[in-house]
Amino acid sequence: MTEENQAPASASASRPGARRRPLPDHPVRVALLDLLAEAGTITSTQAAARLGHSSGLCSFHLRQLARYGLVEEAPRRGGGRERPWRLRWGPVAGAGEAVPEGAYAHWLEERDGEPAEWRRDERVDDIVHLTPAERADLAQAFRELLDGYRFRGRRTGTRPVAVTARVFPLPGDPG
Repeated sequence: MTEENQAPASASASRPGARRRPLPDHPVRVALLDLLAEAGTITSTQAAARLGHSSGLCSFHLRQLARYGLVEEAPRRGGGRERPWRLRWGPVAGAGEAVPEGAYAHWLEERDGEPAEWRRDERVDDIVHLTPAERADLAQAFRELLDGYRFRGRRTGTRPVAVTARVFPLPGDPG
C-alpha cells in the first residue's frame, strides 16, 4: 500500500470492516488543508510561500488531496497558468473533509429558512488548562468520537452536518 492510499493505522481498528476514505496523514497535506480553511482559495505558489516548501511539492500534495475529494480546482481569475484550489464543498463519498471557510456564516444567514428542528446551533466551546500532551489527547479523543458518526452513511432523516473543533493555546499566558 502506498503512502497516498494508506489510512492512519488507528482509523479502522475500532470498527472492523468499516469503509474509510484515506485521510491526510502527511504534514504538508494537513498544513494545506489548514491554509485553505484560512484563505479560501490558494495556488501552489502561494501555498509554497506561506508554508516554506517548493511550489512543486505543494502542487503534488494539492493534487493528492483532490484525488481523495478533499479539495478541488477553483475557478481561475483571468488568463495565465494560475491554478487556484479550494476546499471541496458538498457531500463527498466518505467523510472526514474539512469544513469550508464561511460555512458557519452561510448557515447563520440561511437558518431561518430551515425546518425548526434544524435551526438550533449546537455550540460546544470552553477554555481549559492543558499540557501540550493533554491538548493532543483531547484532539485525538474528539476525532475518535466523530469516527462513531462519520462512517454511518446517509440515512432517512439525516443531512450533512458540519462539526468543527480547534484545540489551540490562547496567546499571552505562557503557563
